Amino acid sequence: MVMKILNAFSFNMVGSYPVQISARELTTAEAKTAAQGCESAVGHVDTAAVFTEQLGVHVPAVRATVALNKGDEVLVGQYRGPRLQEGATTLPPGASIQWLLVTVS
Repeated sequence: MVMKILNAFSFNMVGSYPVQISARELTTAEAKTAAQGCESAVGHVDTAAVFTEQLGVHVPAVRATVALNKGDEVLVGQYRGPRLQEGATTLPPGASIQWLLVTVS
């Protein structure tokens, strides 16, 4: 299965229980490596543009239902900061993306 890149994680994405969810923070450099070959499930155009700028790979906006099973990993970019202005392609002052590798086991 191709790893997905997401802008949020929800327990609604988990297909069956019991599972363990773990998350490990990645540096931007590690996230750039992990993003190679990822399939986008980033649902917001502006967030996808920021991810593209941050990661150096095209991250299209794709509104998709994500279903995760045991053994799946996803790259999650958690936006931290003020609401992005429409059309943003870079982060505003004081904002950041926290990159997480989330594993379902």
